[in-house]
Amino acid sequence: MIQGPADPAFRGDADRWNPEQLLLASLSQCHMLWYLHLAADAGVTVTAYSDTPTCIMVERPGGAGEFTSATLRPAVTIAPDSDPERAAALHDRAAEYCFIARSVRFPVHHETVITTEQ
Repeated sequence: MIQGPADPAFRGDADRWNPEQLLLASLSQCHMLWYLHLAADAGVTVTAYSDTPTCIMVERPGGAGEFTSATLRPAVTIAPDSDPERAAALHDRAAEYCFIARSVRFPVHHETVITTEQ
């Protein structure tokens, strides 16, 4: 069991990951792992990958709430001999395969930046 506190807005420990952060991190990691797999199969050599995902959460009266969307922002660097268009298109395929993204009831968007290594 992971000891995840409440969000700091609800008096949780800001130095530890809360469940909402873990869900967003899970979406990001699932997408990355599928992307790297698909890239390897497609002959796209990824030399660096980072993501700065964000989400929108709505709190309802009484304290209940939900995610209404998430946006992954993968920044991918590829080798000079890799096809940037193919590298970008693989993000759509990764989204089709990610179990977590397919399981949530809110949209997961992607704003991808592909850079070719010099």
